[in-house]
Amino acid sequence: MRPDRRSGIKIGPDDPRYEPLCRGFNPRWRAEPDHIRLPRTAEEVKNALQEALHEPSTPQRSRITVRSGGHCYEDFVCSADVRVIIDLSLMDGVQIDEATDTVCVEAGVTNGHLYKKLCLPTGRALPGGSCPSVGIGGHVVAGGFGPLSRQHGLTVDYLHAVEVAVVTENGEVELVTATADDTDTDLADLWWAHTGGGGGNFGVITRLWFRGLPPAPRSVFLATGGWEWKHIDEGRFRRIVENFGAFFEQHQGGADDEYADLFGILLLSHASRTEIGLIAQIDSGVRDARRLITDFQHEINSGVKRALGPLTEAHGEFAGLAVLGDLFTGSRRPAAVPWTVVEKVTGAPHNDRCGKHKSAYMRTRLPEDQAGALWQALTADREVSRDAVVQIDSYGSAINRRRPGDTATAQRDSVLKLQHQAYWPVGQSGDDQLRWIRTLYRDMYPHGVPSRGEHTDGCYIGYPDVDLGDPEWNTSGIPWPTLYYGVNYPRLRRAKGRWDPNNVFRHAQSIEPPDGAGPP
Repeated sequence: MRPDRRSGIKIGPDDPRYEPLCRGFNPRWRAEPDHIRLPRTAEEVKNALQEALHEPSTPQRSRITVRSGGHCYEDFVCSADVRVIIDLSLMDGVQIDEATDTVCVEAGVTNGHLYKKLCLPTGRALPGGSCPSVGIGGHVVAGGFGPLSRQHGLTVDYLHAVEVAVVTENGEVELVTATADDTDTDLADLWWAHTGGGGGNFGVITRLWFRGLPPAPRSVFLATGGWEWKHIDEGRFRRIVENFGAFFEQHQGGADDEYADLFGILLLSHASRTEIGLIAQIDSGVRDARRLITDFQHEINSGVKRALGPLTEAHGEFAGLAVLGDLFTGSRRPAAVPWTVVEKVTGAPHNDRCGKHKSAYMRTRLPEDQAGALWQALTADREVSRDAVVQIDSYGSAINRRRPGDTATAQRDSVLKLQHQAYWPVGQSGDDQLRWIRTLYRDMYPHGVPSRGEHTDGCYIGYPDVDLGDPEWNTSGIPWPTLYYGVNYPRLRRAKGRWDPNNVFRHAQSIEPPDGAGPP
């Protein structure tokens, strides 16, 4: 089959652009594909995918993968078995239909694009994450959340329609649009599968439509602070963790809950670093917003008997937020930060550290044994885990106003979300860091996984972790799909069977075909 010039830019191994496009945000994973496609339109995606399907393939190099922003934490996009990468970076358009209050966002748009392309023209915001280089095409379909989600819900709560390039049973590529209003079962399943079913499962997402997006805040109050590790013993550590969890367990957005819109992060860095961090944000338009965020800091510091000082180090996935408040005020006092600034500077557009990530939804505050496991891990292996952090994000409130079956995001009664993170320099094996984070996770959760129970409710597909499918680290007998999707998994498998019958889109944790068949 002759190459189609309507299939986008083709980047081969001899092109100087090839090498940087062979990896995503995490340099731990690389690919050496035959080529990389950079389509600019949905039609070019369709043609590029059709060409890739007709090109020679071997069992060792057979996968066609898709990249939106490149933030996949595992090797689902970049690995040795990848033959073609379809990179959507050039598809970064946003169109607004004011008559229907609908915004169309191409899949290559990143969080960093949204101020200029969404907020400026419309005054609206998508309540997603804060890292500017995360692509919408992967973030949204994982059930993306961020600092505005306790106030406004998840990104998928506003998803009205999705356009996907799918491969039929006879190998032909079609562009299909599915909406929230579809009554046809197959189309309804396709839309629903993109409200938390994860990326790389059903086809190539080209465009997403959102309806009824909330107004962007004029500004937010942002407060950052920290407790110096040299003053923290196990009792104080446990008190900080308990205070943070209890606060958000108690403030879940009832009719009289004035803290319903407040977002908080507890950054549990390793004891070899300078401090444990506390970050809070609230829309400045919320009544008594400045008082609420100040009172929140006092509540979390209650009984710690150490002053909350400035936060001087950046950690983990919210590195920009960690220092932004101090940049504006020179202290831990709440600062009114324009939303324009928050959207532009949070996160990091380039990453030179390899990483491993794990996650857990919490339906309650952390029980004592989990806090104890955290203390043990964060005060041991000082050299190995210096660049480790366990980030506890506030959750719930507006997120939990939806029922679990309304979207493919099953976890709708959690109050916290944990992200366990370990990093190491490029060129090192990371064996010690992997051992550290795996041991911590096993020690925190029975049988090594946070299965649904009194305290926990599984894992976030947006932070994929292949260890969940490894019986060495998951001894629960609970399969990884249940940890991510709960009772929603059978419907996702039905959608997989209908819309990707040949299992073209696959990786180590892709949705399994309904007949249980493996890759072709």
